[in-house]
Amino acid sequence: MQGLKLLRKGAVTAVLAVIAGIILIPIVITFTNSLMTGREIGTNYGLIGRMNDTAGSEANAFVNLKVLPDLVTMEQYGEVLIHSPRFLMMFWNSVFLVVPIIAGQTVVAALAAYAFSKLRFRGRETLFLVYVLTMLMPFQVTLVPNYIMADKLGLLQSPGAIILPGIFAAFGVFMLRQYMLHIPYAYIEAAKMDGAGHWRIFSTIIIPMVKPGVSALTVLLFVDYWNMVEQPLIFLDDPFKQPLSVYLSRVNQGEQGIAFAASMLYMTPMVLLFLYAETNFIEGIQLSGIKG
Repeated sequence: MQGLKLLRKGAVTAVLAVIAGIILIPIVITFTNSLMTGREIGTNYGLIGRMNDTAGSEANAFVNLKVLPDLVTMEQYGEVLIHSPRFLMMFWNSVFLVVPIIAGQTVVAALAAYAFSKLRFRGRETLFLVYVLTMLMPFQVTLVPNYIMADKLGLLQSPGAIILPGIFAAFGVFMLRQYMLHIPYAYIEAAKMDGAGHWRIFSTIIIPMVKPGVSALTVLLFVDYWNMVEQPLIFLDDPFKQPLSVYLSRVNQGEQGIAFAASMLYMTPMVLLFLYAETNFIEGIQLSGIKG
């Protein structure tokens, strides 16, 4: 019986290892190809830009996908970071968009989640249900109202057209509210008996206890808004105001030589943030009840 359990465990481990390997293949190829010279990239992937413009056998040719570079070099990284100032400019555009959204939504979500989970008032559940319904609406449904509102407020072609809707999005409220439901109400009652008000309860009891949830929310929001493309394209016509995600979606158009390096640099902040908050992220996801 013990041997059968070990066999099953080994089989499951092997299957998961294969799946993980398949998932990691694109990342490994991106990293190794980022260490190739521009000439080698052009030789292997130059057909990408010509496939739609050529006819005959050349149009049907296959791209030469290589894993290991003939010569390891940092040429692509130098091209992106030194000779392509647009990359760094759009990187900071992304930072100036994403950081205020994460900070603002975390504050608003924490306050609203406290009200929805610990304050007792008439219509609380109905109001929360209506609030969550806005989260279920796809981006395309709210696009026109957001555009009209941004136009009326004079925010079109400015970062505020993206930042303000992001701050008041419903996802953070839902996630932190689910997390706060696991905090026993006895803590609040004991604090009230000691004369503490709601602000003191919120700041000294609730917030320290929901740090894993806040960490998980920060990671999820960063991934979501760091990768946004539709909002900048619609609300920001000026290419010098658009974030790095828009640049990366166009980088293959005649710039295959720096595409791999740009992709690696693009995903680095997300990887570092996840590694930094990994423990709290996993705990926050488990207690908030969100499943993949």
